[in-house]
Amino acid sequence: MATTTPTLTLADLRAGVVPTPGHLDAATCGLPLTATTDALRAALDEWTAGRAHPVVYDRSVAASRTAFARLAGVDVTRVAIGAQTSALVGCAAAALPDGARVVVPQDEFTSVTYPFLAHADRGVRVRAVPLEHLAEAVADGCDAVATSLVQSRDGRVVDLAAVRAAATTVAALRVVDLTQAAGWLPLDLAADGPEITVCSAYKWLCAPRGTAFLTATPEAAARLRPVAAGWYAGDDPWSSVYGTDPRLAADARRFDTSPAWLSWVGAAPALAAFADVDMSAVHAHDVGLADGLRTRLGLAPAGSAIVLLPDADGSARARLTDAGLRVAGRGGGVRLAFHVWNDEDDVDRAVAALG
Repeated sequence: MATTTPTLTLADLRAGVVPTPGHLDAATCGLPLTATTDALRAALDEWTAGRAHPVVYDRSVAASRTAFARLAGVDVTRVAIGAQTSALVGCAAAALPDGARVVVPQDEFTSVTYPFLAHADRGVRVRAVPLEHLAEAVADGCDAVATSLVQSRDGRVVDLAAVRAAATTVAALRVVDLTQAAGWLPLDLAADGPEITVCSAYKWLCAPRGTAFLTATPEAAARLRPVAAGWYAGDDPWSSVYGTDPRLAADARRFDTSPAWLSWVGAAPALAAFADVDMSAVHAHDVGLADGLRTRLGLAPAGSAIVLLPDADGSARARLTDAGLRVAGRGGGVRLAFHVWNDEDDVDRAVAALG
């Protein structure tokens, strides 16, 4: 499935977010679009009036699933919905055989590593290696490689092509977390081809927390067990609410978990906007601001929307916070993340605060 032609400009998307100067923390939590807050307020009014109905909420889930498929460049039948990254990664971990070997990057986010480590009792072994040696370690031999496309701690972008080449030589399953990438880094999963991806949408995609996705190739989906299957994983969810006859969906929906309705009401307009926008323009904007900051601090450009600066004693974070900037402390450093609502004024303020 090819990605769709953009119909929304960066300026359109920026106009849809309430300006919040100094919010340099999309990597922790995104800001809502006005369309999201409007949808949530309307839904709360409907709920308060006693008119809330799951069938109506379900339309938001369907719209969100369709938008994410467009954003990722895959067919909608390959997309499952969930609430958290770790639960979806857990579905992949449960599919590995006893004694499987898994390679992960050092300092990887634990929602990617813990689900595999939880299977140590059946011999699943997890090997952590420096990110720059990830492909090399995969080629040494493993059954799966699990990594974030963009590292949460410092924003480094994984070389998916190198990982794919190495994994192909040893027939390793690739599990890729898109949470810190989707929303600023152009995606085309049909071309890059990780067998399994997961993504939480509350960061760069500006959706409410409790909205997440899994994509799987048909071959990978055949290996997965729907370990959290419930009524919503049914071929027809509305006729799957009772009984012991499992009539699960034939496509990726069989991995769905029951949605937190209001979260999806807010997610649908946000995901539609990011599916419609020119992602190359978003990428250029976000990376331009981040690399602009790096340059002004005497650092080389890194090509990422995330900047990690050394900050062992927390003093840099304190100066940034005192200047009214929202940033995050991560792994002995201070992390700044630039997204569509940021501009050059935010860079100026950060440079001034850091001296």
